[in-house]
Amino acid sequence: MEKIIAITNQKGGVGKTTTAINLAASFGKLGKRTLLIDMDPQGNTTSGLGIDKRKLTSSVYDVLLNIDKINQAIVSTKFDNLHILPSNMALAGAEIELAGLENRESKLSQAVNLIKHQYDYIFVDCPPSLGLVTTNALCLSDSVIVPIQCEFYALEGLSQLMSTVRRIKRTYNPRLDVEGVLLTMVDGRLRLTQQVSQEIKKYFSDKVFETVIPRTVKLSESPGFGVPVIYYDRYNKGARAYLTLAEDILKNHGRESEAK
Repeated sequence: MEKIIAITNQKGGVGKTTTAINLAASFGKLGKRTLLIDMDPQGNTTSGLGIDKRKLTSSVYDVLLNIDKINQAIVSTKFDNLHILPSNMALAGAEIELAGLENRESKLSQAVNLIKHQYDYIFVDCPPSLGLVTTNALCLSDSVIVPIQCEFYALEGLSQLMSTVRRIKRTYNPRLDVEGVLLTMVDGRLRLTQQVSQEIKKYFSDKVFETVIPRTVKLSESPGFGVPVIYYDRYNKGARAYLTLAEDILKNHGRESEAK
């Protein structure tokens, strides 16, 4: 059965898109049929996989307004087992256009239901906001991964995000859960990093992933070349961390399946 995971944090600059690209690429590398949905109007996930946003004939924006367009909007990438439903600035107007539609919070779910059987894992990169676009992503998903940068204001706004997740779970999507909290841009030499890490673990308890994502130059460079870091430099610490995280998530899902 397919698993759908949203990657979300309304705070920008926390490694959300980097996580979406590299985690999805890692799942593909591990042999899982993977779809990555770019729900951010900036389209950084799309360009981070080497796709020119300006040349798109169809995008997630078109799919939200006409669910039957999803097959023609999905693009194959040059990376193992990885497809993308791309985005561009057209999505910026979706909030207004969706507002007047019936069942506006479930448009993405209706579209993805048509094709989800083709994939083992679907990842959704959410915009840094908690509007209708993010609501659509959360209504679709089984769980959320929350990337958090190890900085002074790391926990700022997280209570609002968790409140939104609980509201979506209560109102629209009872299966929605927190997959885990991911510490990003980690520099273990800094005392601040250690202090923030402890605070996050107090707040989220056992939901914090043991694997953390280090701050590396290669992770920052690879999107500029339109390549996930495991293809840009597979020996890089960041590449190994994302691959390990993917393996950990797969093992956890395997244990959950056995328990059922």
